[in-house]
Amino acid sequence: MLTGLNVAVIGGDARQLEVIRKLTELDAKLFLIGFDQLDHGFTGASKVKLDEVQFKEIDAIILPIPGTNHEGIIDTVFSNEEVKLTEDLVKSTPPHCVIYSGITNAYLDKIVQSTDRKLIQLFERDDVAIYNSIPTVEGTIMMVIQHTDITIHGSKIAVLGLGRVGMSVARTFSALGANVKVGARDTAHIARITEMGLTPFYLDAIQKEVEDIDVCINTIPHLIVTAQVISKMPAHTLIVDLASKPGGTDFRYAEKRGIKALLAPGLPGIVAPKTAGQIIANVLSQLLHDLVKERKGSSQ
Repeated sequence: MLTGLNVAVIGGDARQLEVIRKLTELDAKLFLIGFDQLDHGFTGASKVKLDEVQFKEIDAIILPIPGTNHEGIIDTVFSNEEVKLTEDLVKSTPPHCVIYSGITNAYLDKIVQSTDRKLIQLFERDDVAIYNSIPTVEGTIMMVIQHTDITIHGSKIAVLGLGRVGMSVARTFSALGANVKVGARDTAHIARITEMGLTPFYLDAIQKEVEDIDVCINTIPHLIVTAQVISKMPAHTLIVDLASKPGGTDFRYAEKRGIKALLAPGLPGIVAPKTAGQIIANVLSQLLHDLVKERKGSSQ
């Protein structure tokens, strides 16, 4: 149980509702900031304004998956109120206060460094990323069906990268009958692709490998699908970029060439917000249990 733990949940989308539900069941005391337009309430959770919270009593701050923008503004789907995470606000929390976010940026990094607070990035964790790859794959399948005029079965698909998402994407599209080739740099990844029964290629050869594909699915978070690569693709090719913003595709050139290129980060929150929220909630509840144990240990 999380009895006695004071948690500020600041902003977020439908995924945060699962987090709130889970933490209230565990008896944490929640302060919901940026949820004033939320229809239903949660027992043990209070909808409040940012300036109404006594942050000196807050043990944990839960931010949305994107964290903040580069000015510190937090996305609040359930409110029109602008909410900003400031250095003064974080500094007013107890030294043991932990901030939880999906990802980080330079602004957030600077704040936690200057205030000497701990930041945990949920999407850096293998368990979250692997669980999240399931709705990501389903969302990718949906996009490919919507934006092509051929079946996945028998199509030629290139997956770029064999990370936690790339592996799930490649395996699933192959199971649906696609001819899947996977590009990687690491020799161990090339070996794994071969073991999976898929066709491997080194990314150095990407321009040649995309000459006959129907779909290109990128999972690499830096520019890999360049203008030179796109120029070699058939005109009907669909590019689905799953990398975090700004993606790894030259979208300007793709549009100029007439090739449909879709940037699709955050698919779990779009296609399956309940499941995606439950994944985050389960991991967060364990992390907060660990925080409670640490506090009890330090007080003894």
